[in-house]
Amino acid sequence: MDSKRLAEIADVMEDRGLTRVRVEEPDGTAVELERASAAQPVAVPMPMPGAVTAPAVAPVAMPAAAPEPAAQTPAAAPEPKGTEVTAPMVGVFYAAPAPGEEPFVHVGSKVKAGETLCIIEAMKVLNEVTAEADGEVLEICVADGDLVEFGSCLMRIG
Repeated sequence: MDSKRLAEIADVMEDRGLTRVRVEEPDGTAVELERASAAQPVAVPMPMPGAVTAPAVAPVAMPAAAPEPAAQTPAAAPEPKGTEVTAPMVGVFYAAPAPGEEPFVHVGSKVKAGETLCIIEAMKVLNEVTAEADGEVLEICVADGDLVEFGSCLMRIG
């Protein structure tokens, strides 16, 4: 199954809110994709066993605060520079061609269109991600060995 087909399946998963899907092709090959759910874990404080807890205190009524002057809108965060290089599929990001070898690019590396930037491993297949245009690597947004989702930013090139 090619990366375009995997990307289409990932789009359908995103649109429908699916976290897992299995697709079987007419030739008998099957692909099973799974993505993390949108729910984030929430930390709930729990008392330690045997810990002494403070007695409950009744709330005290506070006088109403004076109205605040017109709030200033916070300055918007600066727009990230450069063009995003996004993950074409779900998989594991590898910065180098093999463990222990020099990464394909570093921040500050000059790249040419078509040059390999990284590898994404999906279903035991190594897929090269290449530069779409000439430029300089401004930022690498993921760490070697991280799981990336379809469309997530891998790096920025300017």
